[in-house]
Amino acid sequence: MKNDYPIIIIGGGIIGLALGYKLLRSKKVSSLIILEKEKEVGQHQSSHNSGVLHAGLYYAVGSLKAKLAVDGIRQMVSFCRENGIAHEICGKLVVAKEEAELSELHRLKKQGDANGLVGLQILDSKEMKKIEPFASGIASIYVPEEGIVDYRQVCQVLATKIELMGGEIFREAKVVDIKKKGRSWNVRTVGGNFLTSFLVNCAGLYCDRICRLAMGHCPIRIVPFRGEYFEIKEHRKYLVKNLIYPVPDPRFPFLGVHLTRMINGKVEAGPNAVLSFSREGYSKGSFDWRDTYEILSYQGLWNFLKRYPLAAWEEWKRSKRKSLFCKAIQKLVPEIQEQDLIAGAVGIRAQALFPDGKLVNDFLFVKDEGVLHLLNAPSPGATASLAIADEIVNRIEA
Repeated sequence: MKNDYPIIIIGGGIIGLALGYKLLRSKKVSSLIILEKEKEVGQHQSSHNSGVLHAGLYYAVGSLKAKLAVDGIRQMVSFCRENGIAHEICGKLVVAKEEAELSELHRLKKQGDANGLVGLQILDSKEMKKIEPFASGIASIYVPEEGIVDYRQVCQVLATKIELMGGEIFREAKVVDIKKKGRSWNVRTVGGNFLTSFLVNCAGLYCDRICRLAMGHCPIRIVPFRGEYFEIKEHRKYLVKNLIYPVPDPRFPFLGVHLTRMINGKVEAGPNAVLSFSREGYSKGSFDWRDTYEILSYQGLWNFLKRYPLAAWEEWKRSKRKSLFCKAIQKLVPEIQEQDLIAGAVGIRAQALFPDGKLVNDFLFVKDEGVLHLLNAPSPGATASLAIADEIVNRIEA
């Protein structure tokens, strides 16, 4: 049995690390541990993403996502500046292709203004081409606060700071059981047992399993969606200067295929969003029996497919046919051709679903005696991680 710690954080992704950093820096606790199942921190959603700094344009006014994304991007940019982390505020265009999308474009602009974004502008096609010469559309929103960053480096810096301040990160410490013992939690891992008086679940792709271990039940199920990217070949990267997004279709649950210049100089197109049969299914054909059983036996998945049959079908087709993926990209930049695309990165989105098939659209917290679970924190979770950490600290204190 290891020492009794005031707080144990399960999950060494960017949010768990941000929480550990905030708790120790503020001296709310003198010690804590983070339990991470991998050999190194930030190995899943934290680093398998597009590397975008999201400013809070898409999120409903008054939602946690809106509040924490706006606060979070400013905190993250400051943190990167202070610590020499690779990042760039390059701005983003959200492009309307046709008249039918203009009302949604203007609604997004009003929503972004209400959320506190600074400098949003509606541009016509000529103004838009001054920023992205090869983009095609009739109008766009320019979002000057958005940018790109190396989230893997953010995780590494956070981990270093935590350990310098006296926190401990136990790697290769997969949690296998959690039991309440009086006012304490006994957390059993493959590397030993740990005691704590307060437990925080930041397990991302596995947060629902951790919740069930601790509480015996969970109000949601994590359903993994595989996001596949194509990379634009080196000699064609000039077609995309920074970030180009479509106006999202309000009938569909995801943002749609977009174009992103990465902090390493690459340009990626994507992602699609197809059901994954493994929570760590980074390779095509990845399959895990337990993950598959949990997904297919969950009524929430089937209700989701009933709600969005067209979206699911379109995403699946794009995954199977490169030509269809290319057509989606050409709606934004017509000059991009199929031969310009090579296979790129893959990420897994930990999407929480309610049993009725509705997406959990906001960050979701569940608190019980001596435990707090973060059960939904996909995009903009990485951008907002430092602000999410503040929110968790406030909820612990409450």
